[in-house]
Amino acid sequence: MKPAPFAYHRPDSVDEAIALLAEHGYDAKLLAGGQSLVPAMNFRLAQPAVLIDLNRIPGLDAITESDGGVRIGTMVRQRVAERSTVIAARAPLITETLPWVAHAQIRNRGTVGGSIAHADPAAELPAVIVALGARLHLRGPGGARTVEAADFYTGLFGTALEPEEMLVEIEIPAAEPGTGFAFDEVSRRHGDFALAGVAARVRVDADGRCLSARIALLSVGEGPVLAANAEAALIGQVLTEDAIRAAASTASQTDVDPPGDIHATPAYRRQLVDVLIRRALPRAAEKARLAL
Repeated sequence: MKPAPFAYHRPDSVDEAIALLAEHGYDAKLLAGGQSLVPAMNFRLAQPAVLIDLNRIPGLDAITESDGGVRIGTMVRQRVAERSTVIAARAPLITETLPWVAHAQIRNRGTVGGSIAHADPAAELPAVIVALGARLHLRGPGGARTVEAADFYTGLFGTALEPEEMLVEIEIPAAEPGTGFAFDEVSRRHGDFALAGVAARVRVDADGRCLSARIALLSVGEGPVLAANAEAALIGQVLTEDAIRAAASTASQTDVDPPGDIHATPAYRRQLVDVLIRRALPRAAEKARLAL
């Protein structure tokens, strides 16, 4: 199929893009990498009257060091982020996760900010930025504002973005000493949407006891799901096999209410949550001990 007719704009600045959004509101869509939007338009699942192409705007594809962390422009290609030495040093969870995202051909064009703003509940990067405690920098006609990643997702494909706003930058804060990360997922084939996935972050003290934990799950809800009960169960515990098994069981039984579809039943997704947490947390804990 072909997309419905639309007007096309290619602004040269963020201010120009925001002015176009303010003019057209709900009738407009921003085009970043287009790996989700263009297929939806071709099937006429999305029919924007106005398409605003961000690819000419300078500066949105920057990766910069920031107070021990890193800032990633919304138009940074996923493949560029995957290969970035700055991101690998300051946000290694992103580097570990990106090979799981679709296929290399998709990542060559797809953008970090586009995936985050699209808010697909089966996408990896939204869960990762929640696990990392990222801050999202938004711009609109009223100026700039910052939203915590955990507050950004509001429901199925829903975000805190207003119709006249755009995501311009993702800020990943510096990791504290003793912090480790891990990512894992299960899909029918590599590159398919995940049936379930986990992005984990833990911090331990010199005795190996857990000081903090963040477990963000994907493809088990309407957006990234934090396993709050499992996180609480880990605090103060040495991350032994038994402690991790108990936390994984808690997450699968109390933290998620996953949907079922033709690919997986709710019960199977619960089982995947349990298995994936038991896989990811030992790796995160080992990295945390090495980071002391």
